[in-house]
Amino acid sequence: MRDAAAGGFVRNGVWLSVPRPAGAIAPAQALILVDVQCGFMTGAEAVPGAEALAERLARLLERARAAGALVVHLRNDGEPGAVDEPGAPGWELCLPVRESADEHVVAKEEDDGFEGTGLGELLERRGVERVVIAGVLSEMCVRATAEGALGRGLGVVVPHDTHATYGLDDIPASVVARVAEHALGSDPEFPLSETSLTFTPARATPTGLSQPSPSRA
Repeated sequence: MRDAAAGGFVRNGVWLSVPRPAGAIAPAQALILVDVQCGFMTGAEAVPGAEALAERLARLLERARAAGALVVHLRNDGEPGAVDEPGAPGWELCLPVRESADEHVVAKEEDDGFEGTGLGELLERRGVERVVIAGVLSEMCVRATAEGALGRGLGVVVPHDTHATYGLDDIPASVVARVAEHALGSDPEFPLSETSLTFTPARATPTGLSQPSPSRA
């Protein structure tokens, strides 16, 4: 039994993936970087493969900027004592931010970057119909934000090599990340590499209208 649309088949009660198609990926108008904060990306508590992940995310960021796409850095405000507690070293964003009409920092407290923030309004105002979502943690804030985007009718791209998480008991981190992708179903696109992605400009802010950042920080 084979289900090509869902990207795999079942054999003896086990789901087996098939290679993703190598077709062209349509450009996106926005890049959403989820919780790329020092507490998750550096030091003893960094996710596995954090250094290589940061390099891939930096390439995505520069490509989005060069194309004039909208860039949103989601930053989680963790509980007191958490690695991402506001003001703690681990709370700081690891990638450089150039705040402007095209680049924003959005503070959040929930897994879903849309919940309780101005992210949805910002994307709508800029005419965004398709987003690339990348960052950490795969099964938590990346997945929840992707679900939030899907629920708003947006096209969602989650590159396989631009999100990461920790292992869970005896389950390797790479497996947890892959399961998080499958939990999102067949609606998002999961290209194998960020190198296949391109961006296109978001709609310009109307002249004379201010565009406040939805960040609470």
